Amino acid sequence: MTNEDIVELLDLSAKLMELHGGDPNKIKSYGTAAYYLDKFNERPFSEMTEAELVKLQGVGKSIAARIIEIVNTGTFPELQVLLETTPEGVLEMFRIKGIGVKKIQVIWKEMGIETVYELEQACLNGSVAKLKGFGGSTQQKILESIAFLKNQQGKVRMDKGAYLAGKLKEKLEQHFSSVAISGDVRRGAEIVDRISLLIGADSPVSVQRVLDGVEDLVKNEKESSPFIWRGILRDSSLPVDIRVVAPARLASELFLDSAGPDHLSRRAVDGTSLFQLVSRNNFETEETIYESAGLPFIVPEMREGIHEWSWSESRNANELVTWEDLRGILHNHSTYSDGRNTLKQMADYCRELGFEYLGIADHSQSAAYANGLTPERVSAQLSEIDFLNTQYATDGGRPFKILKGIESDILGDGSLDYTDDVLAGFDYVVASVHSNLTMTKSKAMERLLTAIANPFTTILGHPTGRLLLSRAGYEVDHKVIIDACAAHNVVLEINASPWRLDLDWRWIQYCMEKGVLLSINPDAHETAGYHDMRYGVTVGRKGGLTKASTFNALSLTEIEAWLDNRKRQLMI
Repeated sequence: MTNEDIVELLDLSAKLMELHGGDPNKIKSYGTAAYYLDKFNERPFSEMTEAELVKLQGVGKSIAARIIEIVNTGTFPELQVLLETTPEGVLEMFRIKGIGVKKIQVIWKEMGIETVYELEQACLNGSVAKLKGFGGSTQQKILESIAFLKNQQGKVRMDKGAYLAGKLKEKLEQHFSSVAISGDVRRGAEIVDRISLLIGADSPVSVQRVLDGVEDLVKNEKESSPFIWRGILRDSSLPVDIRVVAPARLASELFLDSAGPDHLSRRAVDGTSLFQLVSRNNFETEETIYESAGLPFIVPEMREGIHEWSWSESRNANELVTWEDLRGILHNHSTYSDGRNTLKQMADYCRELGFEYLGIADHSQSAAYANGLTPERVSAQLSEIDFLNTQYATDGGRPFKILKGIESDILGDGSLDYTDDVLAGFDYVVASVHSNLTMTKSKAMERLLTAIANPFTTILGHPTGRLLLSRAGYEVDHKVIIDACAAHNVVLEINASPWRLDLDWRWIQYCMEKGVLLSINPDAHETAGYHDMRYGVTVGRKGGLTKASTFNALSLTEIEAWLDNRKRQLMI
């Protein structure tokens, strides 16, 4: 059990206790423990004794005992009783945006509704709107959230898709010498609805026998054939396709299985489509496919048939941004706000990874839910940054610096958190929306455009506020937003968290056409979060992002000069 697993079970316990009308003090105890333990990552709870656990903030003897039970058994008796007495459909309601535990309790206890389907029907016939404390607005939000969740069933985010595909590949490589990940994962899709792999082998029947015995694979006999194994991963609804191809066809089939239909319809110089060319011929590498077609090489991530061909008219694959091109990490959080690691820990690990600068951007004062910084605490953090930077400058190592940033909430009227004199003390400002997310398009646009026009806004953070597979973003006119960023010299963020990946990659090319720089930011709340940058790089490449258009590909000297120049312009 990971720390995250344990925190999730404690939080679920608090919700279920509240749902069943449990002891308020006990509910608070579990909720408080989950809140504080979520910020702790110095050691695995599974390695700690009960005596060590009770020393942690928010943990008493009772909670410590529950953690020990969870580590040993995966659960504890009281949670099991709560789960057994809660209909599965009611548990699913916790995923619905717009209703909390108290409203779910009313839906279940007063209306007798025990499934999401029944809740949807009750909303459609207007029954939910009549409940005290609900109304038409809440009813509509429930319907919209249910529709969104239904559309996301059987899908996973990029990070989980890549992880599952990688683990399955490792298992298969114990039996086969040629295994390749294809499909959504290889193409860098932000949402994966199928794990696809290819096996190069001469005997499909022999491969099928082995696959039928692989742990964690559940075969769908009806949909499988001698040449393709279809089924799901055990304990997952995610479909899996494993195709068996002749070894001489592996490169060709990998190409066909990893490109979108519109990409494959592109005509070669002889008039045949890429699909026809590759279907009829065996190629040793994907590079030779494009050479034979008389077309520029396109990396797997870009093979969508959307804009890669127009992109390739003036650029080539070698210009695409890579992990190695990144020189610094911007938009990160520390224990000053809602992060899990101290400022020094965040900086030291950033430096250990070989980066030249860390941009700290803790939450601003209006984000009370995230322990946002008051002006007094801003001053304390800036002083600590000065102190640490002095140490880094004199220790004889490679150049490294902490840049002074803030993630300033964009308030309801589009203004930024803090007064101008406080904002002026930062090297840069990431302006982001965190509240009132159910805006109309016109309200969202007014709010964002006002923030972009603010002279202190350096980077527009996660511009649509989406959470993949969980929450649709507020509607915006991307072209207008990008045009405004171009006009005001504002950088756009590609939030690399696999939950966000916002800005959407489909708008990257338009950003580059308008001269808008993009910053690949992890929004890291702990040191491990830095590695999410790889997902940002993937979607950046998918959208055609070049090193030249990547803000944090600038060296420390270059980015300091860029920020200083922008500040001087503010004073004109």
